[in-house]
Amino acid sequence: MRSFRRTLIPVIILVLMVFTIGTFGYSLIEGWPFLDSLYMTAITLTTVGFNEVQPLTNAGRIFTIALLILGVGTIAYGLGTMGEYLLESDIGPILRRRRNRSMINKMQDHILVCGYGRVGRSAVASLKDNDKDVVVIDIDALMVDELRDKGISAIQGDATNDDVLREAGIERARGVIVCGGSEADNLYIVLSARALNPNLTIVTRTIDPASEEKMLRAGADRVISPYQLGGQFMADIMTRPGVTDFFRLVTLDSGLELWLEELVIKQGSELAGQTVIEADLRRRTGVTLVGLLRQSSGETLTPNETTRLEAEDVLITLGTRDQLRRLEKLSSGTSDRL
Repeated sequence: MRSFRRTLIPVIILVLMVFTIGTFGYSLIEGWPFLDSLYMTAITLTTVGFNEVQPLTNAGRIFTIALLILGVGTIAYGLGTMGEYLLESDIGPILRRRRNRSMINKMQDHILVCGYGRVGRSAVASLKDNDKDVVVIDIDALMVDELRDKGISAIQGDATNDDVLREAGIERARGVIVCGGSEADNLYIVLSARALNPNLTIVTRTIDPASEEKMLRAGADRVISPYQLGGQFMADIMTRPGVTDFFRLVTLDSGLELWLEELVIKQGSELAGQTVIEADLRRRTGVTLVGLLRQSSGETLTPNETTRLEAEDVLITLGTRDQLRRLEKLSSGTSDRL
């Protein structure tokens, strides 16, 4: 950011010099008093079009033309420089912050990502690929500005602070991904998030496996160890490369046509109460039903033709984006019968 001294003081001096030249020029050429000369200089440089203070001599007219050429350009340059400085130093960030705050205030069922390190960056990229609303909280002001420039809502602050979480709209959020570098901070964020919104889904990272139980007791729904997952993934590549590549593609690679997704059967959906064969999801939507999580009992089922679907069941499905959108309309009860 350019400093005030280096940017605006030279412009102010330049403008004052032009006013000084004009004032003394009219005093010497026309013999006018100081105030009349200053007034004539002002109306000339600002081009307001008022009549001359007194009739000008030919020498005065020539001087006025020269003053216009010099002065109007100087004034325009000064105003442009001042406007650019204000936009860069104060007004620009203020407008970006207001636009960012307005976007967050309009969000519902969004996801907070606390920490924008390597894990947080990967999480945000995946969420944006899935068209999810995201708000990032990070202590690094430069990182936050970079995110806002990319169109990603972000807040600069400490996620352990309840006010920062509220500013991110935690009361309206669907979930929180906690991926800071400090185990203690992550534990505190989980505690605060759960207290502020008991209905949140909270996923947190941990480095020390011994911290997993503490995170769960604090209110986390899932505790992820990036190192443990990384090791398991590498072992799976060695032992089951084909299966591993398939699941990597359908869950991580947005360039593939097939997506593995979960959808909830809402109250009022026509699917609630039907058996799998009665719902006929394959014919009606094209998706493949891979699994079913029964919220009422916590069971994970492998559905067969006679499995009866219930409201709040979570369907694990495989299909294209269009196929999944058709199933989402059915499961939410917002679609006419297909």
